[in-house]
Amino acid sequence: MNDSLLNRFIRYARIDTRSDENSQTTPSTTGQFDLARHLVCDLEKIGMASIELDDRCYVYARLPANLPSDHPAFEKAPKIGFIAHLDTSPSVSGKNVSPQVIPGYGGGDLRLNHEFTIRESENPALKESIGQTLITADGTTLLGADDKSGIAIIMTAISELIKNPDTLHPDICIAFTPDEEIGRGAQHFDLEKFDADFAY
Repeated sequence: MNDSLLNRFIRYARIDTRSDENSQTTPSTTGQFDLARHLVCDLEKIGMASIELDDRCYVYARLPANLPSDHPAFEKAPKIGFIAHLDTSPSVSGKNVSPQVIPGYGGGDLRLNHEFTIRESENPALKESIGQTLITADGTTLLGADDKSGIAIIMTAISELIKNPDTLHPDICIAFTPDEEIGRGAQHFDLEKFDADFAY
């Protein structure tokens, strides 16, 4: 696993962004703004252009196309978007998240703490993960991989594109949104500002 990807994920996972379905505000919790501001700083550091954090905690950013004017797709390349959400589920605590990194997983059960164990017999996908780096919570919180792994992947991919300008790409549009876990993620999403033709 790419160290920068792993380090990004761990940094993001440690920020408490649990949403609150009883809140009437957007975002529903202030912790989501903490992560959003952190991401704005990270985007600035990697050299991203057109970064905006609005008053409802939506982050928008754009990496302009670098296609040469004589490229066949110069005029018609679609703008590609990537979206991930800032919040984690309100069902389990998001405070004091302590990611446990297991390099070169050797198989078998994963003991999180004295109370919780991830059993290989109940999670057959573990057998397909032998030799991989695994990341778990410590059993007292959610890990928050949904969707901080998505955020870390997007940030790392964009960073790599900026570091490698010979890799040609169309306009790339990024958005990080609040409150997806409580069904409000699209409520104040600005499609015109995002301005992607296709998004993932």
